Amino acid sequence: MCDEDFTAAVSRHMTGFDQLLGLEITHATSTRVCAKLEIAHCHKQIHGVVHGGVYTSIVETLGSIGAALSARAFGRTIVGLDNHTSFLKATSEGHLEAVSEPITAGRRTQIWNTRISDSAGNLVALGQLRLLCLEKGTLPNASTGKPESPFTLEDKNH
Repeated sequence: MCDEDFTAAVSRHMTGFDQLLGLEITHATSTRVCAKLEIAHCHKQIHGVVHGGVYTSIVETLGSIGAALSARAFGRTIVGLDNHTSFLKATSEGHLEAVSEPITAGRRTQIWNTRISDSAGNLVALGQLRLLCLEKGTLPNASTGKPESPFTLEDKNH
């Protein structure tokens, strides 16, 4: 089975907080999502190291992208239920690289693990995201109030 690559389509659809964060999606399939983030002053907390919320956001974003791509096979969309991120090592410069892969990607629930490393390849954070798969059209669009899928990629490139 060919795992379609949605990297270009996902990158074009990055909006809101993900765009503000500066996360660059480098690989996006239903079995693996990778990203890179150049560490900037805005990513740091008062002690000069990357804020834990940055790591948590990366876990949320990558797991959600992968789960959404996986749920498409079932004609479903996803919502996050639980995000657990562990901070292992402080880092303050260079870039972060993250890889997210499913532990389980079922019809009703999914769990995705994300590993985040620094520029030297040191593991700096680990995260696990649990998601619920819903029938498409059951989530209301925040701007219109009408049910629609929050993640459609009609213009995918592969």
